[in-house]
Amino acid sequence: MKPAAAPSGHVRTRLILVRHGQTEYNREARLQGQIDIPLNVTGRRQAAVLAATVAENPPDMIISSPLSRAYDTARIVGEASGLDVHIDEAFLERGFGEWEGLKGEEIRRHWPHEHADWRAHRGVHGLDVEGRPAVADRVASACHQLVAENTGRTVMVMSHGAAITLGITAMLGLETSGFRGISGLENCHRSVIEPLAADASGQLMRLVSHNLPPDFI
Repeated sequence: MKPAAAPSGHVRTRLILVRHGQTEYNREARLQGQIDIPLNVTGRRQAAVLAATVAENPPDMIISSPLSRAYDTARIVGEASGLDVHIDEAFLERGFGEWEGLKGEEIRRHWPHEHADWRAHRGVHGLDVEGRPAVADRVASACHQLVAENTGRTVMVMSHGAAITLGITAMLGLETSGFRGISGLENCHRSVIEPLAADASGQLMRLVSHNLPPDFI
């Protein structure tokens, strides 16, 4: 996972953003949000496969959301590579307020107008649903800080589907309130993003790879 030096001699700094392993809520297509749902048997197996892959070329450090599905995935990966896991709440999943634990059809039936807004990528008000720009900003800000503090290193971040997708959208300079051109990550899949060497501000990023499966080396 350690980045090679570019031909110019520039030392690359790299973030590997990983979605946690499967949970029962994932399997049942329920909206998890910030409910602390543990990994299921499949999720632990996915984490073990990812751990074996990562151990071939481990990162320099691992950061995780505090939710157990992310932290336990990170811990399994960390144990295989001899790395501790550090927690950062900035990488929590998007909060879905009153909708957490529900299936899409249940949300549509009880809140048809709000559900229509959500599906149209508009803001949802009055239900404690965290706005897309707010999630994008907190994840992107934390990622930029990691890049600034770890020049020339590779940092793995264990987080969640919506949080990662929105963070990547923001880091690429795309519009976060409505743009949906970046696909979500599957369980235990990962994406690689790094700063553009030509950008003196250190804010512009490029997406090197996206949604890599756990056994991809």
